[in-house]
Amino acid sequence: MSSQANAAPSEWKLVVHGGAGAIERARHKPEKEAAVRAGLDRALAAGEQVLSSGGKALDAIEAAIRVLEDDPNFNAGKGAVITDDGRAELDASIMDGSTRAAGAVAGVTGTKNPIRLARAVMEKSPHVMLAAAGADRFSREQGLEQAEQDYFILPERKKQLEEMKAKRLSALTVEYKYGTVGAVALDSHGHVAAGTSTGGMMGKKWGRVGDSPVIGAGTYADDRACAVSATGWGEYFIRAGVAHEICARIRHKGEDAQTAADAVLAEVKSLGGDGGVIVVTPKGERVFSFNTKGMYRGMADATGRKVALYSESEER
Repeated sequence: MSSQANAAPSEWKLVVHGGAGAIERARHKPEKEAAVRAGLDRALAAGEQVLSSGGKALDAIEAAIRVLEDDPNFNAGKGAVITDDGRAELDASIMDGSTRAAGAVAGVTGTKNPIRLARAVMEKSPHVMLAAAGADRFSREQGLEQAEQDYFILPERKKQLEEMKAKRLSALTVEYKYGTVGAVALDSHGHVAAGTSTGGMMGKKWGRVGDSPVIGAGTYADDRACAVSATGWGEYFIRAGVAHEICARIRHKGEDAQTAADAVLAEVKSLGGDGGVIVVTPKGERVFSFNTKGMYRGMADATGRKVALYSESEER
């Protein structure tokens, strides 16, 4: 049983992210920055509503991520980046730290909120991951809200793809590869949970799948250690097993969450990748770590909510 099983409701914690990458104040118009900050705050408010009333961490992260999926300022759900052939192919995953049950989907094209589909895979199927047409079919069978491709794809994303092709850029060389959203939470019962959702990389080909739906890479939760959601260059996060590696360092080496997260992000950087993570532990630690210029992120507990976009020392 978690040592936090008898924790008071005031000890709940929530952390969200909206992607890491070339995020600098000079690159943001004031209205864009305000919209991103407002979106992060709405996501925190949605999760807070669950946690402050004694609800489950799993419900809180789903609520927070759904808000971000519905917000066109992030690369998930509505406004997600598009593939080389102009389609939205969405990935998501979710994990319950109390049971280590998990669900994930990759390359889905018709589910309005992919995080709901990932949870349905976890709770209503015998599997952990479903992909492409099969995942879409399962979504319809479960009665989840569907959306046409026109709902997901914004004119701005079409323009970005056209510019990328005109300049003959690789999906790996443009900033559009970032923007994944995620959440981690600790509830008043001492349980943790994590979830992640993304459109992937702009201009991706051949059904490419990154780390976001990969349990142990982009998402992991274990009451014995922590909950993690990642964002960044997925190929490297998969190779490093980022989310599980952070939890393993906490569980087996006894490292604090910040030390573990920083160490694993340093390993990712040494391999050639970049990005960031958010982490919460049953002890109440809530941290972030990133090796990019910025990361959209926010934290909440009983004392209030705070969001940040740029440097690690930035305060709202």
